[in-house]
Amino acid sequence: MQRAVRWYPPAYDIRVEAVPIPQIIDPDDAIVKVTLAGLCGSDLHIYRGHEDVDNDLTCGHEIVGEIVALGPSFRPDATGRPELYSTLRVGDKVVSPFTVSCGECHFCRIGFTCRCIHSCLFGIPTLPGGQAQYVRIPKAGGTLFSISALKSPSPGATKWDLAHLTDSSLILLADILPTGVFAVMQALQHPKIAPILTGKPYPYGGFVPGGPIAQGQAATALKDEDRVLTIGVVGLGPVGLCATVSLLDILAGLERDRGLVYQVIAIDPLESRRTKMQAVYETIEASGKGNGRFAVASVEEGKKLVDQLTSGAGCNAVLEIVGNNSALTTAYDIVRPFGTISSVGVHQEPPLPFSGRDVYNKNVSFDFGRCPVRAMFPIALEILLKRQDVFGGVGAGASLIDRIVGFDQAVEMYKLFDKGQCGKVLFDPML
Repeated sequence: MQRAVRWYPPAYDIRVEAVPIPQIIDPDDAIVKVTLAGLCGSDLHIYRGHEDVDNDLTCGHEIVGEIVALGPSFRPDATGRPELYSTLRVGDKVVSPFTVSCGECHFCRIGFTCRCIHSCLFGIPTLPGGQAQYVRIPKAGGTLFSISALKSPSPGATKWDLAHLTDSSLILLADILPTGVFAVMQALQHPKIAPILTGKPYPYGGFVPGGPIAQGQAATALKDEDRVLTIGVVGLGPVGLCATVSLLDILAGLERDRGLVYQVIAIDPLESRRTKMQAVYETIEASGKGNGRFAVASVEEGKKLVDQLTSGAGCNAVLEIVGNNSALTTAYDIVRPFGTISSVGVHQEPPLPFSGRDVYNKNVSFDFGRCPVRAMFPIALEILLKRQDVFGGVGAGASLIDRIVGFDQAVEMYKLFDKGQCGKVLFDPML
């Protein structure tokens, strides 16, 4: 038997119980001994009874651990399948995304791994989660990310410097750092942002069909003030911090490479989260945040600041990282006409707080949905390695991770996290 953090319906009922150790069921399975498991904001949706779950379950979907058993699909001569089927070994250190992905279907091949035809979320009644001492990983050759493989890469593969990478920071790769990066990428890759990045008016900053006439640019030239990129971030919990740190790192690179001028307004109603965000910003070295304007503000202060900094136009893009109607309303209020909102929060049942006419009248584009974590791993890992000044520590003023505790404190940690009275919490199942 093993110890696990369990949730019981209808809501707010967390227990630490003995449950069976998982076994190999399918040839593609792996069994992972969990060394660290995260408490995520998404866990609170089930905790609060918002997910229409009627059965008890083992919690958690952020997993770092060590391979202790592999199904028969894992063998050195495995060919025509994801690389890990031929290279993964017992004893390897791995990170698991929060969803299963086979690595072989159309959606996985194209990079939309969260919509794999075999996709399943860890921490639901049918797939026990990672807040346990052991966890079964289905389709493990496509799902897992091997940290051991990074230390001993195959010939021709990228060699990573992992000397300063802390184990506690690896948990961020399971969900919240890739999700933050995904929010940023959805915004920066949107065609409505292309004029600012390319200097060409819409629609000539991206794909344009036809011949020389269609390829020609519009007569109106962009002024310097048109090429100032303004991005708002709504929600500064752990995912919001990851999104903001990732955004600053990417914008700093665009500043160096393209001379981009930018400004970022980070918004949250909670003073404790604003204080954490400011401490994180001050800790990041100059190369990781550039010279753009950065401000942290409450909701009402943020709206006024956006208005002042953009002469009433609004943000080109807004990253909505909360997943509720209040945050969406704020995002809609501060985005400019022809702007875009990248929403990665897990929304619940209430209808969206605006109508089709509202969206039409402002030409606002929305990108909603789950992060394809497995596809985002390489970009997220690069940022994680560069930002160990923020992601590598535990418990300091600028640390994203607040504390590491044993399962004995699980009930209390859920209560504190639910009330916003603590930051990111990791569980060490062996404490």
